This record gives sequence, C-alpha cells and structure tokens, in this order.
Amino acid sequence: MTNSPLSEVPYRYLKEFIAPETDRFAFLNALLDKFGLRRSTLTIAGNRHFMVFPSQEGQSSTKSQNNPAFHASSVPIVMVAHYDRTADSPGANDNSAAVFLLIETAMKLKQKKGKNWIIIFTDKEELTQDEGLTSQGSYTLAMGLRQAGLGGGRFFIFDACGTGDTLIISTTADHLMKNEKGLGIIKKRQAVQQLRNLALETTRELQMDKVLLLPTPFSDDAGFLRAGIPAQTITVLPGKEAGPFISVLRNKPGLDQALVNREIQKNYDLRLIPETWRYLNGPGDSYPRLTPQHFSRVVRFACALSKK
Repeated sequence: MTNSPLSEVPYRYLKEFIAPETDRFAFLNALLDKFGLRRSTLTIAGNRHFMVFPSQEGQSSTKSQNNPAFHASSVPIVMVAHYDRTADSPGANDNSAAVFLLIETAMKLKQKKGKNWIIIFTDKEELTQDEGLTSQGSYTLAMGLRQAGLGGGRFFIFDACGTGDTLIISTTADHLMKNEKGLGIIKKRQAVQQLRNLALETTRELQMDKVLLLPTPFSDDAGFLRAGIPAQTITVLPGKEAGPFISVLRNKPGLDQALVNREIQKNYDLRLIPETWRYLNGPGDSYPRLTPQHFSRVVRFACALSKK
C-alpha cells in the first residue's frame, strides 16, 4: 500500500465504484454499511436516494426505510452529491469523487459526534437533452422533502470536486433565478445569498486560499431551486484553469448563461470553458484526471460547514 490518498479508506474503493459494470446503488449501499453510517433510503419517482444521518445512541448504525425523519435543535446543514453518471462516462469527477469526499466527511463527523448535519446522495442528476428540470431527481426529492416538512435545511451541493486546488462557490443560482417572478423570488434570492455568505465565512475561518465565485455547469441546485428549496453548489477547478476563465467571462457576454443552460456546445467554442469541465459526461472523465492531493481541502471545508 502506498501513501497516496487514493489508497486510504474510503478512496481505495473509488476505482471499483467507477468501473463500467458497477451497480452504483448497490455498491454505495454496501459501502455505507461497511463504514457503519446511519442512513435511510428514499425512493421517489423511480429514483433512489440515500440520506445519511448522525449516529444516535441506542439506535443501529444503519436504517433502510421510506420515511426518514431527523431531529435537530437548529436548522441542519444538508450536503448533497449525486451518485449517478451518464452512460458513456466513468464519472470519476462527475460525481464519484464528491460522493467519496462526503463519505469521508460523514466518517469524520461520526467520530467527532457532530449532530447538526445530513448528507444526501441523489439519483438522476444527469438528464438527457429531451428532459427538463422536473425530471431531475433533486426536483422530485425536494418536493418530497418539502411535503414531509424536511425542506428547511441549508442545502449545499458538492459536484465535480475531484480535480483541482481552487474551491469554486457557484453563482449559477443567480442565473437560474434571473427571470423568475412572483412574491417568493426575493425571499429565495436572499436565502441563496445567505448560503453563499455561509460558505465564504467558512473559507475565511479555515484561512483557505484559492477561493473564487464563478458560474458553474448544471447541477442538482437547479432541481432544488425549481422545487422551492434554495441550494448552493460547491465545486473545484485547477487554479491554472479558474483564473483565465474569469477573463473569458468578462470578454464573452452570455457565456455564463449558456453554461448554466447546457447550451454551450451549440453556441460557443468549447475551448472557452475550463478543460476540466470539457471532460464531464464523457469517456475522458477518468480516474487519472483526479487530484487526490487536494481532496482534504474539500473535506475540511465540508466538516467546518457542518458545524454552522
């Protein structure tokens, strides 16, 4: 065994998770069992989601039921990562790395007996060109959470967090809400800004360098927002890609909106966007493109965020 982070628990299982033949639901289910993480499974609209909770004395470490509930003295931090992938992609960065980063986060929080957090692994983040937001797993999940009275958490989406050293706090929600109207939109925008401020406050407390605000590709925040639950996406990029992208955005009006709306391939040169994002949802999103030496940055951030 080497000293590489990829040889450590839980990452030693990552290569098997992204193998083409892997049943990712069954594999993740077994992995959560292996690490003794208390959870529930929730099936909505044919999509299967996992909800991981703090362990509680007197209860078994794992649970499988269709009506999960949690109790907290304050509004919980809910950290989300989708575990599905497109059919022709290994899905190493999108989004296997973030799943394993949040598994490590859950293991650390369990050890430290943290209480005010939930981790959700969502199904069907990826959509076909013919599907709209209401087909996204996070949309139907968010509707179910709201109906069950569980929509009041502070939701943070972790997506494509496996390649890079620069933490990106997404501004995509601003673009998604740009044309919304109605009495509730002001409140929703304020809630998203509060989440963003909380993320920025966490980076300052950790004295993290290399933190940027940027629009990011389509993610689970779209479905949550459409269902009325504010959400803030967190991702990472290599610094050598993130910095130049800021200049590109200044010089190409409309590129940010195209990126959010998944129209970039039709209207813009793909070379305008960071190389890391060009590999998402394709065969190039592979194991060697991951940068495990930076994984600890995201886990530190997630653990600190859970204490808010």
